[in-house]
Formats: sequence, C-alpha cells, structure tokens
Amino acid sequence: MSLPGNHTFTERMIGAARVDPAIYTEVEHDTTATGQAAGVVAIVAICSAIGGAAGGPVGMLSGVVAALLGWLLWAGVTYLIGDKLLGGTATWGELLRALGFAQAPGVLYILAVIPFVGWLVRLVVGLWILVCGIVALREALDVSTGKAILTAVLGWLAMMTLTAVLLLLGAGVAGAPPF
Repeated sequence: MSLPGNHTFTERMIGAARVDPAIYTEVEHDTTATGQAAGVVAIVAICSAIGGAAGGPVGMLSGVVAALLGWLLWAGVTYLIGDKLLGGTATWGELLRALGFAQAPGVLYILAVIPFVGWLVRLVVGLWILVCGIVALREALDVSTGKAILTAVLGWLAMMTLTAVLLLLGAGVAGAPPF
C-alpha cells in the first residue's frame, strides 16, 4: 500500500531510522499518518517489552501503555517549548507524527534480551532515537538544528521535572497517615 509521498509504512519506518529528513517532513504533512505514528510507538514498546521480558505480561502491557502516553506527553511538551517558546511552526499533530516515527530504531530494543549486551543495545538505540527525535523536531518545527536540540533538552528537563513531582506526590500520598 502506497501512502502520500509514495512511501509505504515500512519505508517510512526505515527512512525515519535512517534519519532521512524528507521522511519526517512527509509524515509531518500527512494528517492520515497519526495512526501510523502510534503504530510505530506501539511496535517499539512491544519490542522493548520483549527485550526486557523479566516484567511478564503485566509489565509488557503497562510498558505499551506508558510508551503511548509518554509519546503524547512528549509531543505536547515539545510543542509548547518549540512552537510557543522558541518560535517554531508546528501543530501538536505534526509533532506527534514526526516524533512517533522518530522512535523507529526502537524495534531493535528486542535485541536487549541478549545476555551481557542488552544494556549496550539499549544505550545505542536510545542515542539513535535521540538523534532521530532532534531531526524530527527540526523538520516539524521548521527551526535550526540548534533550536531543535534546545527544544529536546528543555523538553527532557521539563519531563524529568514532571516525573519527579509526580513521584514525590505519589510518595506523599502513599506515605500519608491513614487519618
């Protein structure tokens, strides 16, 4: 099945993993590709869950849900930073599509199941996804590479801060006296 831009879903995933800016621009503009981007995130989440199979079925399912929610939140945070703060020109949907496809190298997380090298697989693939994400941000926001990197760094800091606050609130609730 051919998609706008004459690339199939698989070709888009491969192009995204190859860090091809044209693929990120293509999916950014293809409003029908949001479901495909969600598909990439789900496939990567499943591969990651298999790569870290110790979590069992519940861990695998929660990993898929967390990956999808994280993708939505990451696109929202980078939209606010890149578009509203740094002057980019993207919509939340454009960022969803581009950042979803940026996770394509994550299918290799499945190799993390290999003893003694799993940690290395996760490190290399994580860095690869970061590079893809920066290119995706650059293309979707129509900003310089420097502003894309700044968006990624500020977005990461915002996500880590939010995570820390949620963990602290959760610890506060869990540790609250029962009166």
